[in-house]
Amino acid sequence: MPGMDGLEATKQIRADEQLAKIPIIALTALAMPGDKKRCLDAGANVYLSKPVNIKRMVEEIETLLS
Repeated sequence: MPGMDGLEATKQIRADEQLAKIPIIALTALAMPGDKKRCLDAGANVYLSKPVNIKRMVEEIETLLS
């Protein structure tokens, strides 16, 4: 994304009172040690690294929406 990365976007969404409760799945190529923690600390509900397992992603979406 030009001008902002996903971690910053997540933080800004969480800071907005009207958007704060929207579920966020971090789907990222960041797969180094500590990246999951950084994504979750930024406010993501779920962390998935690429290549994504579609079945797991669907399960996570269903869980977040239930």
